[in-house]
Amino acid sequence: METGVLVLNNNYEPLNICGLHRGMVLLYLGKAEVLRFSDDIVVSAGGDEFIVPSVLRLRNFVKRPTPQLKMSRKSVLARDDYTCQYCGSKSNLTLDHIFPRHRGGETTWENLVCCCLRCNNKKGPCTPQEAGMRLPRAPRKPRYVPYISFPRFISAMRRPEWREYLEGFGKGLEDRF
Repeated sequence: METGVLVLNNNYEPLNICGLHRGMVLLYLGKAEVLRFSDDIVVSAGGDEFIVPSVLRLRNFVKRPTPQLKMSRKSVLARDDYTCQYCGSKSNLTLDHIFPRHRGGETTWENLVCCCLRCNNKKGPCTPQEAGMRLPRAPRKPRYVPYISFPRFISAMRRPEWREYLEGFGKGLEDRF
């Protein structure tokens, strides 16, 4: 049972994923309207039953500066779908610098991939070509509206009732789901 509530700005731009309590408060105060209800969740309060909202849209536009997408371990793992980019394993994951740091490789979106410990040890201080390994695709910085953290955005895209509200903001990610 997933009880998070997707909150959209007045222009349908995703702003946040909040808890059920905060979503109900936004509704009660008249600050949001329901775009979609949860199919199977009902809560009881004060002798009344309420269908739980799944997607809310704020009634007033909230102006926010566009934040920069921050690179983090969690974000790189989410970008690569928690899968080793060399062998496809999903266990003992770490990060690998494609061009090693000790040889001048930078910590950038284009130089980091998700890698299992076995492949990382096999590759060692070499480039993938020198180690006889290959990447199925070149890593790149994700393009999306970063109001929601990237790992949360990826997990939100897996919820079918939210996908229609998020797809336009996850450019290049649609084919993963």
